[in-house]
Amino acid sequence: MRTKLILAVAAVVVAAAPAVAGASKDDAIAMVKKAVEAIKADGADKTYPLISDKAGPFVKDDLYVVVYQLDGKVLAHGANAKFVGKDMIDAQDVDGKLYVKERVELAAKQSSFWQDYKFVNPVSKKVEPKEMYCERVENTAVCAGVYKL
Repeated sequence: MRTKLILAVAAVVVAAAPAVAGASKDDAIAMVKKAVEAIKADGADKTYPLISDKAGPFVKDDLYVVVYQLDGKVLAHGANAKFVGKDMIDAQDVDGKLYVKERVELAAKQSSFWQDYKFVNPVSKKVEPKEMYCERVENTAVCAGVYKL
């Protein structure tokens, strides 16, 4: 009887726990800083392919790095390498927010910042509110974000 009770409680605890805990704001900041350090130490030519590699060191569950040129062109993207080389300046979220345009404008004015918008979570495959942390490196914005549920 006691074993059945313990198994029942364990099943409830497992069922109530989230499958994958999302990244924290501290995780996003740390990931951006790691990417910025790599870009500065090893150069963009070596680091951007690593950033765009889903199995690489700049992707962990729902956290990934993306690098934009300040004109809106994607230079590296950890969730979808198909975006690399594309001009995303006119990209809109589900609310019509020109999030890339806003992001590169913020990067042109500030060395680091947080930005709110909505985007597809690569783990849940659902559009969710997101906060993106970015740091400017020369004429680029190096960013990683967290989903806010």
